[in-house]
Amino acid sequence: MDQSAPDLTLRLHQDIHEIDAADWGRLAAGAKNPFISHGFLAALEESGSVGGDSGWYPYHAALRDGAGALLAAAPCYAKAHSYGEYVFDHGWAQALERAGGRYYPKLQIAAPFSPVPGPRLLRAPGVPLSALADALRQAATRMHCSSAHITFCTEAEWRALGEAGWMQRVGVQYHWHNRGYADFDDFLAALASRKRKSVRRERREAAAGLEIRTLRGPELTQRDWQAFYQFYLSTVDRKWGGAYLTDKFFPLLGAYLGEQVVMMLAYRAGKPIAGALNLLGGDALYGRNWGATEDVPFLHFELCYYQAIEFAIAHGLSRVEAGAQGQHKIQRGYLPSQTYSAHWIAHRGLARAVAAFLEQERPAIADEMAMLGEQSPYRAEAAAD
Repeated sequence: MDQSAPDLTLRLHQDIHEIDAADWGRLAAGAKNPFISHGFLAALEESGSVGGDSGWYPYHAALRDGAGALLAAAPCYAKAHSYGEYVFDHGWAQALERAGGRYYPKLQIAAPFSPVPGPRLLRAPGVPLSALADALRQAATRMHCSSAHITFCTEAEWRALGEAGWMQRVGVQYHWHNRGYADFDDFLAALASRKRKSVRRERREAAAGLEIRTLRGPELTQRDWQAFYQFYLSTVDRKWGGAYLTDKFFPLLGAYLGEQVVMMLAYRAGKPIAGALNLLGGDALYGRNWGATEDVPFLHFELCYYQAIEFAIAHGLSRVEAGAQGQHKIQRGYLPSQTYSAHWIAHRGLARAVAAFLEQERPAIADEMAMLGEQSPYRAEAAAD
């Protein structure tokens, strides 16, 4: 599908391999965010995690000049539902459908199933964000989509999109920040005494009788990936959710991203019983999936939070992003951080209603973050450093 503007042409590709990986990589290189890499998107498509009957249909945007050079790109999907996004718009869909409209399909500019902040509108130097944003809005109209949604974008993108007329939304996640800690004990020293004792107790109980290993992509065997898929399914079953990712996705992810894959595994008598999957970016570790086939108290915290902190300190990373939801992360050193999304809705009545809702939601989120910040486990003098 082509959408033209003076000297620029937008084409939407239904297969990421239609866009040269090196060209895409050049646009994404500065971000150092694995979730918008060509390999991550390819693993989703080749594994059948998107496409088919998933309700996520690839329409990746490629903006080219008259000579065919790729100037901008974005990971795009036509959506038949609102699952797997973590920025919830079900109420918007219901409102439009009650009024006799049709909310789906919609155009989603996102990293599927990954509530990970990062750039969504990839551009060569000198290419204005508005050029790609306007082209995406026009493409959504031509595709008969009700709306377009750019989720978990950067703050800079969010501000520019607001100036371009997109509606702005904020959310909350929990991130750990490295204040130059020498090791895990140094991090613990920054916590209040009671919190420090609690973390030490949790770690002792979680590791009792277990061996815990951190493995990088090439070290992971087919057996490890098979075990991890069972962990993933066990989490899906406990949460009454749907298994978005197929069993083929995880080994493909390891093949495409290599050393960027970081997995914490717990073994009992040589058998893996739990695991946490992370992806390594330029300066951050991103927690993604977790699961276990054995219920061990505090093991979730050990593999997902404490092991991630140890890895970040050892590798000089600035932060760990532990994903969506979970106020329990605060007491383990992960503090509230604001996330961003931008939205365009074709139906004027719904757009006005959503804009009014977002005007009320943003200060409510700010109040929530302030309240959550008061629950910080850090000593007052350490928090001020």
